[in-house]
Amino acid sequence: MKTALVTGASGGIGSAIAERLAQDGYTCVLHYASREPAALAGRIGGMTVQADLSDIAAAPALAQAVLSRTGRVDVLVNNAGISVTGLLTDVDTDTRQRLFAVNVLSAMELTRALLPQMIARKSGSIVNISSMWGQVGASCEVDYSAAKAALIGFTKALAQEVGPSGIRVNCIAPGVIDTPMLGGYDADTLASLAEETPLGRLGIPWDVAEAVSFLCSRHADFITGQVLGVNGGFVI
Repeated sequence: MKTALVTGASGGIGSAIAERLAQDGYTCVLHYASREPAALAGRIGGMTVQADLSDIAAAPALAQAVLSRTGRVDVLVNNAGISVTGLLTDVDTDTRQRLFAVNVLSAMELTRALLPQMIARKSGSIVNISSMWGQVGASCEVDYSAAKAALIGFTKALAQEVGPSGIRVNCIAPGVIDTPMLGGYDADTLASLAEETPLGRLGIPWDVAEAVSFLCSRHADFITGQVLGVNGGFVI
């Protein structure tokens, strides 16, 4: 039984990733913080597990809970994330620490906890979900951009470290994806973002899910340490 753990699986991108990996034959473990994706788990034959990843100590506990139920994790998708907008001078320290805990540190701790069983089998695929802002930065999203950039650095370094053990580590940097996270934008702003995108539309969660599926497949056996932009050409 191949098992995939997807963090943040109650969100638009995370749920699409889980559904796509289930189509690939994985038994999916759907992590959530507060909104249990029970219906999705039932539909794809997966299971759910709760953890508040703003508490870094919850990450290794999450790993152990999953391994006790599945025995192994073949694919880890570090997708859980939160966003913060505002001037750097207006973001308080507690908010910044929570952002980095969820977006970066918990991903690192969860990966660290799951690596030994991957190394023992000399097999595994890790996909980190960053953002195009982690590549180029965004005004009024300095903290978010920095956190997503950290995930890119984590990907590149870890790929070199665990490559000899047969484990591949890659990163996806989505562009503007039509999810509830865009709920704060009005119709004119969304239309403008679509117009700024060379392919002329906003992305959808399935665009990201297909990229994850590819990176976890045999078709990507010689791909590691890479950042795949799924952004419609917004950032090139």
